[in-house]
Amino acid sequence: MDVAVVATSIPIILGIGILVVIVYIRKFNNLERMAIIEKGLSPELFKKDRSPSDSSLRFSFLLIGSGVGLLFGYWLDRAFDMELVGYFAMLFIFGGLGLGLAYLIEEKKQRRTTKDL
Repeated sequence: MDVAVVATSIPIILGIGILVVIVYIRKFNNLERMAIIEKGLSPELFKKDRSPSDSSLRFSFLLIGSGVGLLFGYWLDRAFDMELVGYFAMLFIFGGLGLGLAYLIEEKKQRRTTKDL
């Protein structure tokens, strides 16, 4: 097989595969919901408790952590000549710390709102 044919077919096959997975996930979620509704349970179970501000908080802390991670990776590269290893390691470490901090803030906010009720 020619390299160009393989190089063009890989993204097409991956795109079709991702689309099929998404369609099947949606289909099975719908079947599950219909079965629960048929049993007489409340459709209120499907509502998400999350507000849009929670996802933006999580995304902003991820970006802040990634930026700090890139900054520390640059510092490691300059100080210890670590090349790309420092960038990727610090990016993942500080991105994870940002997501952990967002989780703690969301949990604290959720505890506060449940305590007020």
